[in-house]
Amino acid sequence: MTLLHISRSIAVAAAGVLLLSACGDDGDDADTTPQNGADTADYNLVEDGVLTVCSEVPYPPFEFEDSDAPSGYSGFDMDLMQAIADGIGLEMRVQAVGFDPLQSGTVFAANQCDVGASAMTITDERKENLDFSDPYYDSLQSLLAAADGDINSIDDLDGRAVGVQQATTGQSYAEGNAPEGASIQSFPGDPELWAALQAGNIDAILQDFPVNYEHQEADDGYVIVETYETDEQYGFALGKDERPALLAAINEQLAELRDDGTYDEVYAEYFSVD
Repeated sequence: MTLLHISRSIAVAAAGVLLLSACGDDGDDADTTPQNGADTADYNLVEDGVLTVCSEVPYPPFEFEDSDAPSGYSGFDMDLMQAIADGIGLEMRVQAVGFDPLQSGTVFAANQCDVGASAMTITDERKENLDFSDPYYDSLQSLLAAADGDINSIDDLDGRAVGVQQATTGQSYAEGNAPEGASIQSFPGDPELWAALQAGNIDAILQDFPVNYEHQEADDGYVIVETYETDEQYGFALGKDERPALLAAINEQLAELRDDGTYDEVYAEYFSVD
């Protein structure tokens, strides 16, 4: 069994917990009356008729630019969010933002976006500034290093430099579990992390499993040497107490996507392997 199959198994095992009770369709046009019965004015949108989605891009396989996609972006998060926007009769537009202002709630306080879709782990600390949808993905942390090197576990990072993305749960895990002699270096995003590893400026990357898996698949000079079950779940984020009707609509759509099989189709596109 591959590491990716292990990740999928964990997600599937939690599917029962994530299933929600979908509301029935009253037959109204989704473009004018969302399935939860709320008027779109109740959503308190940044722009009427538009779901403005903020995300830190690129972060494949969750979000990346795609000129063929309706919003200009694809990925697991983006495809799910597009289906949610379609279901409640809204156009989806994406704004690329930094992860730190997204997870801290700054972009919502500035009324820059309605929802954040950026592989964001639900944590108690973040809940102080954000509302989260029901969980839609279970994640592992992982350690990526040179395939021909001598780093085989987090314990081997003593005296080494490990890269993390700033303000993420990967950074928190590294700070709490790496040896005292490890040098933990934070970067704005995955592109900077990957470039630093390839340039030899860091010895390993500790971050979400699917993203490290993408690097492993793209370059056989690097391999995931260890994974960490951290019981993390991703949620779509909204400003604290700002858009309760929109949050309810997103949760209803997530339930519908699970019930009609769309969630499984999107999942299989990004996480299944031969």
